[in-house]
Amino acid sequence: MAEEDKKFSKQLIGKTVVSKTGKRFGEVGDIIFEVRSGELIHLILNNPTSYTQKLELEKDKSGNILIPFSAVIAIGDFMVVAEEDII
Repeated sequence: MAEEDKKFSKQLIGKTVVSKTGKRFGEVGDIIFEVRSGELIHLILNNPTSYTQKLELEKDKSGNILIPFSAVIAIGDFMVVAEEDII
């Protein structure tokens, strides 16, 4: 991976999460990762939209909506996720 392709977690926090079709899900509030391997597991959504809340996605113990990091397909101005990979 080229050095300019690397992203620090603090650069991901606050990014708007959208689907490939442009549906807004919310913002990245935090990231859950495996400590030993560093593998990214989930994104925790802040300010989920009403659309997102209707999807009945996985939630943590605090009731925060979780998006599997495996659904992320692009990171730029927005974090783009494949909606079919999360429902």
